[in-house]
Amino acid sequence: MNFSFDHLVWYFKKPEEALPPLKSRGIYGVNGGRHETWGTYNSLAYFGLSYIEFLGIENLMIAENHRENRLVTHIVERMDKEGYEGPARIAIRTDGIEELADKLKGKGFTVYGPLPGERVRGDGQVIRWKLLFAETAESELQMPFFIQWEKSDDQRLEEFNQQGLLKNGHFESVGFVVHDLDATINVWKKLFTFTQSEEYIDSNLNARCKKLLVSGTNLLFCTPVGEGAASKVLYEKGETPFLVNLTHTYKSEIFELLNGVWRFQSNV
Repeated sequence: MNFSFDHLVWYFKKPEEALPPLKSRGIYGVNGGRHETWGTYNSLAYFGLSYIEFLGIENLMIAENHRENRLVTHIVERMDKEGYEGPARIAIRTDGIEELADKLKGKGFTVYGPLPGERVRGDGQVIRWKLLFAETAESELQMPFFIQWEKSDDQRLEEFNQQGLLKNGHFESVGFVVHDLDATINVWKKLFTFTQSEEYIDSNLNARCKKLLVSGTNLLFCTPVGEGAASKVLYEKGETPFLVNLTHTYKSEIFELLNGVWRFQSNV
């Protein structure tokens, strides 16, 4: 069974309105489509097969009626009831979602799915996949959910090329702020056996950090050691994804945009 990073879900009330601010920073994004049975819709920014999904609620009545789709349950709770916007969940891609569901149940996780999913693009094409959710009381941080696409990685990448979607840099890592670095990584390692990096201090974030090395985009976990961007997010929002690290960008900088932190690293 293979695992790769798939995408970062970023809750946003009007996903189409995320595109102009991204463009101003040199990030190309497009309107995605509608999840008619879930009451949500999205816009997307691709970095190869890794991407960021800006997800909003289109029909609250439909969205509120979902219990098995824990992503929709989460967005109703956080964005509609709490007014939260910003990075919120990640998806890990797999090629063995049925087998994975059985393994996670055996490890004591509460499992929802696999569930069928689909999105209707603006041109009418239907994109299909399956989702799997695993939950545990051991972690305040929302666990990743899993996705298996109907089409292969090669087919999807070829389609992205044909559609002219691959104009951005490399999505090197997504950062999570957590209270206890080692305890969080230990919980996540129950899901998969990704290699750990050595611990280091990120001076820009003023935090202790470690990575789980994942195909496509790494997972960066950070615990603040003093005041800074990481401690601010942890105090205001709790444990959550908060940081996008991009390489091969037009210049190097760190900034806040769309209620998240972005760090660009130029390849010059």
